[in-house]
Amino acid sequence: MSKESIQDTVRNSLEKYFKDLGEQAPSNVYEMVIATVEKPVFEAVMQRAEGNQSLAAEMLGINRNTLRKKLQAHGLV
Repeated sequence: MSKESIQDTVRNSLEKYFKDLGEQAPSNVYEMVIATVEKPVFEAVMQRAEGNQSLAAEMLGINRNTLRKKLQAHGLV
């Protein structure tokens, strides 16, 4: 899956979300998207890194301590 197709998937999902809301005003959309996407990203990267947090952090471009906090927050460690 290319970067563009991931972007299309997110865009299409948001369009459906807004359509499903109807007249209701959306709120906290950024937080909702990050919370929805973050866990599967960490799961996939950790699997690719075969559980190696240092390698996973490098792949993600984040600090290992930040990765560890995020993994704990999502119940992945």
